[in-house]
Amino acid sequence: MANQLLRLDRSGLALLYIFLGTLQEFGAGQIRYSVPEETDKGFFVGNISKDLRLEPRELAERRVRIVSRGRTQLFALHPRSGSLVTAGRIDREELCEKASSCFLNMEILMEDTLKIYGVEVEIMDINDNAPSFREEEVEIKINEHATPGSRFPLPNARDPDVGMNSLQRYQLNPNSYFSLQVGGITDGAKNPELVLEGTLDREKEAAHLLLLTALDGGDPIRQGTVPIRVVVADVNDHTPKFTQSVYRVSVPENLSSGSRVLMVNATDPDEGINGEVVYSFRDMESKASEIFQLDSRTGAVSIQGPLDFEKYRFYEIEIQGQDGGGLWTTAKMLITVVDVNDNAPEITITSSTDSVLENSPPGTVIALLNVQDQDSGENGQVSCFIPNNLPFNLEKTYGNYYKLITNRALDREQVQSYNITLTATDHGSPPLSTKTQISLNVADDNDNPPTFAHSSYSAYIPENNPRGASFFSVTALDLDSRENAQVTYSLVQDTIQGAPLSSYISINSDTGILYALCSFDYEQFRDLQLQVMAQDSGDPPLSSNVSLNIFVLDQNDNTPEILYPALPTDGSTGVELAPRSAEPGYLVTKVVAVDRDSGQNAWLSYRLLKASEPGLFTVGLHTGEVRTARALLDRDALKQSLVVVVQDHGQPPLSATVTVTVAIADSIPDVLADLGSLESPTNPDDSGLTLYLVMAVAVVSCVFLAFVIVLLALRLRRWHTSRLLQASGGGFAGMPASHFVGVDGVQAFLQTYSHEVSLTADSGKSHLIFPQPNYADTLISQESCEKSEPLLIVEDSQAPPNTDWRFSQAQRPGTSGSQNGDETGTWPNNQFDTEMLQAMILASASEAADGSSTLGAGAGTMGLSARYGPQFTLQHVPDYRQNVYIPGSNATLTNAAGKRDGKAPAGGNGNKKKSGKKEKK
Repeated sequence: MANQLLRLDRSGLALLYIFLGTLQEFGAGQIRYSVPEETDKGFFVGNISKDLRLEPRELAERRVRIVSRGRTQLFALHPRSGSLVTAGRIDREELCEKASSCFLNMEILMEDTLKIYGVEVEIMDINDNAPSFREEEVEIKINEHATPGSRFPLPNARDPDVGMNSLQRYQLNPNSYFSLQVGGITDGAKNPELVLEGTLDREKEAAHLLLLTALDGGDPIRQGTVPIRVVVADVNDHTPKFTQSVYRVSVPENLSSGSRVLMVNATDPDEGINGEVVYSFRDMESKASEIFQLDSRTGAVSIQGPLDFEKYRFYEIEIQGQDGGGLWTTAKMLITVVDVNDNAPEITITSSTDSVLENSPPGTVIALLNVQDQDSGENGQVSCFIPNNLPFNLEKTYGNYYKLITNRALDREQVQSYNITLTATDHGSPPLSTKTQISLNVADDNDNPPTFAHSSYSAYIPENNPRGASFFSVTALDLDSRENAQVTYSLVQDTIQGAPLSSYISINSDTGILYALCSFDYEQFRDLQLQVMAQDSGDPPLSSNVSLNIFVLDQNDNTPEILYPALPTDGSTGVELAPRSAEPGYLVTKVVAVDRDSGQNAWLSYRLLKASEPGLFTVGLHTGEVRTARALLDRDALKQSLVVVVQDHGQPPLSATVTVTVAIADSIPDVLADLGSLESPTNPDDSGLTLYLVMAVAVVSCVFLAFVIVLLALRLRRWHTSRLLQASGGGFAGMPASHFVGVDGVQAFLQTYSHEVSLTADSGKSHLIFPQPNYADTLISQESCEKSEPLLIVEDSQAPPNTDWRFSQAQRPGTSGSQNGDETGTWPNNQFDTEMLQAMILASASEAADGSSTLGAGAGTMGLSARYGPQFTLQHVPDYRQNVYIPGSNATLTNAAGKRDGKAPAGGNGNKKKSGKKEKK
């Protein structure tokens, strides 16, 4: 029944509080509501959307929320109804304890406008607590001689509720000795006292059992009881007395645990146990009992728990001194807690953003923060600031709220992020401070176009370049980030010689590498001007252009072009006229040529490659002028063919040739008379015939050389055999060794033997002429006719060579025996030695054939006796006249040969030279 009444009472009170809450009005910028304690979660407190002049749906759109300060949130916003409701159970006694009024303050934040609204909610008390006593049982000792009317203090009951719901009265169970009387109110509490109504008689009744009841004024009434046991004691006629009725002391809040606060003292003149005073706290609150401690014997009051000025600034404690006889007295102890700067400021970031767009206008809000210090006075006054070198300011808004704003536009390209240090410092001594950091990233805005390193570029590409080859690259840098820094390259549309630029040049949009799409010709165009555009991927995109000049480099790809003399188109032959009376240096004609290239590739030089009459004409190196080199003679042919080559200076050089036909005549009729005999100098059969003639001459020479080598080998073999049969040997003397080539004991002068081959320019009409060989300086032998042993014996079958026939290194022909080779090798071993040996033999044979020559001490002996001594005679010299064939001649050196050929032998007054004549047709 009592619970039902309690629920009805709560319902009525809730309706009353709701009605009173709707009557609240705005005052001093705050919204006030009231709500009863102990309501369920979600209990309606007030229509916050209406009081903020907003629709319920706007609470979510404008991000309206309750600002939390780190404590437990007791209220919440209902998003649909726009009401302020409870977030959980609210206990008024826990929040405000015994305060007559209990108000809770909070702030409502509207994030879109960053406005703060203060809300004050009064917590209304309900009768949810019954009065209670701290003691479970109270024992009172009363002297049996106590006079009626004596008062004895009883323990106070505590009721956390306020108003009518708090403690209202006490009741004592009826008895004949005691009555209850409520004394004066101390600190709002009623002090019950036990009044002795009659005389006690310990012998009749030594103890009395009473029941004290405390009742509040709620509906229904709640009560609490404590049993009281009254013990009748012996007589004690003195009560203890404190030295001071009131003890006052001030202690700092940072006093350490165990420190003594003060010392109380009470005296009792009685003796024995009746004079011993015991100290105790009387009617002490639970919070104070946790902090202070009293020594019951010494009366020393000390600290056992932490003091906190921000929670409790003042304590009033009653101390009781009671002697052993049961008499007691009380004194008050007033303790004031002195504030100490022991709390550093607290910075709470209510709302913040982690990035802000660069180029945002000054005044852009970065964060909203709250600064608090739980200390009081100057210790609780806080200053908040940030470093001066940052582009931000702190502005104070509502209460202890600050907003962090920008004071100028930010540039991400200069600073990409900021670590903003917020410092809050109180004014205490010493001051305490707190720091916190806000990290802010500057978001990129596409405010920088791509830039090139140079205002213009020049590229060089050689002509005849391969198609699709890269020849240059450009790079643009964008200081922005991500897509704003992604650069793409393109060519500004243009036309070149009527064709679009894209048909000549292309560019890689990602790398900026340029490619040639065609093979350029320097002679077609030498340079190109185009614009390269670099564009980023921002929104909107930014771009920049740079000019690019492409120069085509000339290559030597054009041969010189001969303008004059031009090649006739009618099949006739162009003829230049030169009079026979022309002096040296006479200008016959001029070869004119051009080269389409440039630079040194177009520098031309002229020279005479071929002429039918060498030495007759000259060509200017740089002018191309054809002039006579000497005076013209009658024997000079009428038609002169000149092949002039024109060459440039490129690498590699290119050239062209032209054939100039010059007619040598004094008058035009002479020229006309001989025009029919002029032939084109270019006959394709001439070159083939000349090649065949050269090959024939080479074959004949090789065969002849082989024959001479074999002939010499046979002769030397015979000679060596005859030398071995002779008893003694001799030598030549009186002639320097450098003039001879030695073959064992035979020495002779060096003789040159040569062939001359002459070919005319007109190979079809030329003769191949072999002139007669020339001989000189032969050895003359007196007794050559008397020698019966022939120098060379021609046999039908040739005997194999003697393997013992060897020459030492010094005996081999050559330059002073310097030839290297095998000691067992055959001789001669090269063409030069063969020719020298051949010349030596022929010269010796020719001189021996001369009948008037002798080998004495005269000139005919060539000084052989002087070199080898007087014992050298003709017997030491073989007869070279026998069977010796002289190439190029139809005569032999022997008499028999002369008779056989029908010719007399050559007489001797020196050597005769035969010369051949060239015949030209």
